Amino acid sequence: MGILDFLKGEFIDVIHWVDDTRDTMVWRFEREGHEIKYGAKLTVREGQAAVFVHEGQLADVFTPGLYMLETNNMPILTKLQHWDHGFQSPFKSEVYFINTTRFANLKWGTKNPIILRDPEFGPTRIRAFGTYTVKVSDPARFMSEIVGTDGEFTMDEISFQIRNIIVQEFSRVIAGSGIPVLDMAANTADLGKHIATAIEPVMEQYGLSVPELYIENISLPPAVEAALDTRTSRGLTGDLGDHLKYATAEALMKGGDASGAMGAGMGAGMGLAMAQQMATQSGPWGRAPAPQAAPMAPPPPPPVEHVWHIAEGGEVKGPYSKASMGRMVTDGALTRASMVWTQGQDGWMPAGDVAELAQLFTVMPPPPPPGI
Repeated sequence: MGILDFLKGEFIDVIHWVDDTRDTMVWRFEREGHEIKYGAKLTVREGQAAVFVHEGQLADVFTPGLYMLETNNMPILTKLQHWDHGFQSPFKSEVYFINTTRFANLKWGTKNPIILRDPEFGPTRIRAFGTYTVKVSDPARFMSEIVGTDGEFTMDEISFQIRNIIVQEFSRVIAGSGIPVLDMAANTADLGKHIATAIEPVMEQYGLSVPELYIENISLPPAVEAALDTRTSRGLTGDLGDHLKYATAEALMKGGDASGAMGAGMGAGMGLAMAQQMATQSGPWGRAPAPQAAPMAPPPPPPVEHVWHIAEGGEVKGPYSKASMGRMVTDGALTRASMVWTQGQDGWMPAGDVAELAQLFTVMPPPPPPGI
């Protein structure tokens, strides 16, 4: 074998990449001096793309298939240096293999709570997390915008930036959706599609796409969740009186003595009374109710009208009303010494000694002065 054949054998004649990792997005075909022999075979497998870079400029992109690096199938590379000199000597170019498969099960989540205005709870903070899938949709743009000259570019190098884009669009979409927090769990699929659509223009600038985006959970602050649990528990309890009877009976059936059951019942009763008092003093969720006017006291009952009897000459006359008794005093038919009786009175009494009739015997005014 001559020296020329030896030198030709030193050059690579098969260019390919077999990926055994799960996170490599770009891998540069390494060869000392980046020397590639004319007529070499380029194998691009399914889920890959090959990008040729010559003298710092992107030359061509190869999709899956088997290529002979010759003039007739490299229309762009024919303009490269030494491509028109018989190609017996190698040309120096870099070959980058791009992984175009989907990178799945990538995590995203809100680092800080998102504040939104809920129709039921008012201003509320929520957190969310989920997964997404990303793939390279434009290898040339991805190389020029993101990778540059990185010989081995992994998903970790760009996942942080993608997460920031997702969280930003999630905050905007969720705040403008108007969906109540309690109904978001039923709309996570639609929200995920809206967010994926919203971030698509930004991802296209990087040569990427997000085929899938899922929202796994939307959570409220612990204090709000505790309040919801309390509200749910109160609804499940039903009638508190029946619940008290059930709790007392259950304590007795479990072998507890009567005093223990009574103590449990008293405790539950005190809790019921406190709950009722709190319900009257405060509105739902601890808000003070609107001030209410104090109830007016009912008017006093009208006084009982007595009727009177008069004993005169061994006979009982009457009954007479108080008004009639007053006219009799005026006519002189009734005096202070007249014996009277009414219901509830202990025996016959002189009319002047009865407090209710004594006011009828007023002192007569003196005669008018002379000359008037």
